[in-house]
Order: sequence, then structure tokens, then C-alpha cells
Amino acid sequence: MAGPLVGLKVLSFGRVLSGPYAAMMMADMGADVIKIEDPIKGDLSRNNDPYIGDVSSYFLSINRGKKSVALNLRNEKSKELIKQMLLKIDILLENYRPGVMKKIGLDYDSVKKINPRILYVSISGFGQYGDYSQRPAYDLIAQSMGGTLSITGELGRHPVRVGYSIGDMGAALYATVAAMAALYERERTGMGQHIDVAMLDSQVALCENACARFFATGKIPRPIGTKHPLVAPFQVFPTQTDDMAVVTFKNEDWINLCKVIGKEAWIEDKRYNTMSSRIINAATLEGMLIEIFRQKSRDEWLVLFEQEGVIASPVNNIEQVVSDRHINSREMILEVSHKRLGKLKVVGTPMKFSRTPCSIKKASPDLGEHTDEVLKEMLGMSVKDIKKLKEAGAV
Repeated sequence: MAGPLVGLKVLSFGRVLSGPYAAMMMADMGADVIKIEDPIKGDLSRNNDPYIGDVSSYFLSINRGKKSVALNLRNEKSKELIKQMLLKIDILLENYRPGVMKKIGLDYDSVKKINPRILYVSISGFGQYGDYSQRPAYDLIAQSMGGTLSITGELGRHPVRVGYSIGDMGAALYATVAAMAALYERERTGMGQHIDVAMLDSQVALCENACARFFATGKIPRPIGTKHPLVAPFQVFPTQTDDMAVVTFKNEDWINLCKVIGKEAWIEDKRYNTMSSRIINAATLEGMLIEIFRQKSRDEWLVLFEQEGVIASPVNNIEQVVSDRHINSREMILEVSHKRLGKLKVVGTPMKFSRTPCSIKKASPDLGEHTDEVLKEMLGMSVKDIKKLKEAGAV
């Protein structure tokens, strides 16, 4: 079966992470994604270590399923080709700093004159307007300014960056959701629109619970490690061997935990018999639980917890994650074919559709791999026409 976005055409000027990640999600769902790259340098992420053969694993991880078209956007002939493509495109996706697309004549106001139905998605660090809009931004900057760093890590220690690029990827996720909503709206009105997604805005949105607690109490949320500000125990604990995560969200969970660890007296103890009392006495409770959990191995505890319905899990490293039987049964680790490197493992998609499943078959493209194909099929150009463009330095 075809994916839910089969027939949708996306022109992606995405580079490095946020734009390419959003475009990849659309490609996974069946969209025909054409990635525009500089003929000499290509996407900057093609140069990121580590490599598999001579191909960046970073680039491979976020550009599967796309077609690469190499066009020199400083060349007027290339710009004319883009304008011809725009007539056949549903979504234009870009993540340049605000103003860059206008300099090359491909800003939203210019593009909508060519195709009023186009959905123009802009991802940037700080948005298309506002005091900071012209500032450069990277993942760390977004996490830092958006509050994420301030609530991540251990209390009293240096701020800790989230271990993956949630600054970029959070914006990519919001951009994809917004594009799908705009696509649905266009079906009713026939009109396109400009979607402005900022990395900073996205971090603020993802900090919604921390903001809500501040609005309610006036107290500034601080980092608390793996703990939860409103639930206890809810954190990672050491054991005799490896770490494990333990969650007691409901009072029933707490009762089950007390039974497993042989502390039935705690069930009625006023220091611990309600969630509120456990939060108040969290530090003392944590110390006692650490001492108890160090008496057995992690796997011994996990077996006992499963028998009694206690919510717990191992703290998996990446090797354990990609080898996990359940994760593999969910097709979250797949193999794709690369034209030069052969079979490669990639992370699958979490989006599971019952009738129109996502399809992940092709690895990332080589630079300009599909230039001739797209110019022939989309624009009807001949071999002779393409040769002239190459001689002119347009492609």
C-alpha cells in the first residue's frame, strides 16, 4: 500500500537538520521530496563525521527517500528552473535565516504569485519577525534560550543539554504538523499560506509543564535529574549492577512497590502514604530506596517488579536499544539500500498507519543524483537542454 502522502510534491531547501528532518518525515509518508543542493558543496551535513565509506552517517540518517537535485542558486537559469518547478509543487520547505530566500527571489510573497496554492514552510532559529529574528541559532542556543537547559540535569550542577538535538527536531516536528494542518485547510479553501516555525518558540512550547508550574506558583522550576516534580518515586535508581527506572504514578503502584521491597509498613506510614507526603519526604525516601535497590541486581529487581505490576525498566544504552526485540518487531530498525554502500541500517518511523503505511526503502541520495531525472520528468527537458544548463553552470 502507498503512504498517506503519495502524490504530494515537496521542494526542500532544508539543510543540516531541522529542514531535512521535516522533509524526511514527509518522504516516509510517501511524499515525493526533491532536495535542492549546491552543485559543489551540497548540504553542509554531507561533511559531518563519522562516515560509512565516503558518506556521512549524519547525512544518511535524515535524508533517506529523497531526490537530490543540484542547482546553483546564484545562477539565473537555475532560479528559472525553480520557478517552473513551483507550478508543480505542493509544499516548499526551507530553514535559512530570515531574508535569505528573499535575496534569491524565492520568498513567500514571490512564490505565491507563481503558485497561490503553495504551502510555504519556514523553519528558523527565532522566527520570521521579532527582536531576535536575524540572529543565528543552533540547537544549543534554542535549548538554552527556550528554558530546556535550565530544567535539565542535576540540581546545583552545570546545565545539561538534552542528549539529542531537540532544538532542531522539535521545530521539525511542529513544522510537519503545521504543514499537514495547512494541507487539510487548503482542501477546503484552495488557498496556500506561509507557515513560520521558530526553534525558540518550539522549545518554549515543549516546556509547557514547567511554564504552567511557574504560572501557578511563581517558583522558578529547577533541574531535578531523572525525578518528576509532582510524582515520587519517579526516577532512575542504581542497583547492584545497572541502573533502572522506577515509576509510581498511582497509589496502587506505590502499594505494589512496597510489597516487592518488603516495606508494607510504608503503605500506611503518614510520611509516604499519599503522593503529597512522598513529595515532601522525597529526599529521605530516595536514600532508603537506593540502599534497598543496591541489594539485588537490576535484572533480579525487574523480574520481581513485573510479577507484582510495578512499573520499571532498564536504562538502555544505544546498542541495547537497537538490539531490543520489541523495538525491532515495531520495525524501528530497518535496512535500506544505498547505490554505492549496499545495505545500511537506519532508524524507522514511529508513524504506523493501518491502511497506508510509511515506506522506507531508499537511502539518502548522492549529491545531484536525480538532477537529470527531475528535469526530464518534471519539466520535460531534453538531454540537449540539460547539457546546456551544465555548460552554463546552472546545474
